[in-house]
Amino acid sequence: MGDETEDLNTAASPVERFHELHDEGIFVMPNPWDIGSARVLEGLGFPALATTSGGHATTLGRIDGQVTRQELIDHVRELTSVVGVPLNVDAERCFAEDPEGVAVTIIELAAAGASGCSIEDWDPESSEIDPIAKSVDRVVAAVEAAAATGLIITARAENHIRGVQEIDDTVARLEAYRDAGAHAVYAPGIYRPEDIRRVVEVGLPVNYLALPGGPSVPELGELGVRRVSTGASLARAAYAALIDGANELLTDGTSSYLARATSASALNNLLA
Repeated sequence: MGDETEDLNTAASPVERFHELHDEGIFVMPNPWDIGSARVLEGLGFPALATTSGGHATTLGRIDGQVTRQELIDHVRELTSVVGVPLNVDAERCFAEDPEGVAVTIIELAAAGASGCSIEDWDPESSEIDPIAKSVDRVVAAVEAAAATGLIITARAENHIRGVQEIDDTVARLEAYRDAGAHAVYAPGIYRPEDIRRVVEVGLPVNYLALPGGPSVPELGELGVRRVSTGASLARAAYAALIDGANELLTDGTSSYLARATSASALNNLLA
């Protein structure tokens, strides 16, 4: 009993464990979109999870970018209440134009149980990438607000998923975010090994978005990547199965989709 108590007292918190994962090597951090998918992914053995703005929006019947800050905070609180692994948060622009508002979002995410979060430099209102000076000010605000909580702040350069295929600009932005105090960097959309190496050379832990045709997880580890996430792709794959099965019922009246379904017992075992 004494040994068990000692283990409980010395167990790392999710935030502490998230820091440890960044020091240990590459790890995969998939993105659940609701409580059930979070429980399943934890049950499969992933050491950390991350929210997905697109996947979360779909659960509310909306498109990406239409979720409010309070709805995200509530979502994070729901997920952290049912899983024990660290949860990183896709916080989009941190729901604020000014640094003060960014800081409020970071503090509220920490209170909801997040272990880390990202801040991106894409402005959906103007449909443009923010000027680098403005982005740096926002990263500084996020880092300063996170200092007392231990949250890992990941600075995102959105160029490559917004039609700007300029790796030099992406690297310059990530270097500026590094110098502003970011703890990790992320350039979703890159997939060429030479571009990944450029981002790794920034010198902070790199998050990589898993893409079809991109390097495998072992290959990414050899390139120096530290984290691999899936964005909304797992949610879209799940909805694809829903759409395919529903269309079969609607058009053919058959149920062959059940051959591809997870058994009730297998699902129950993951949720137990």
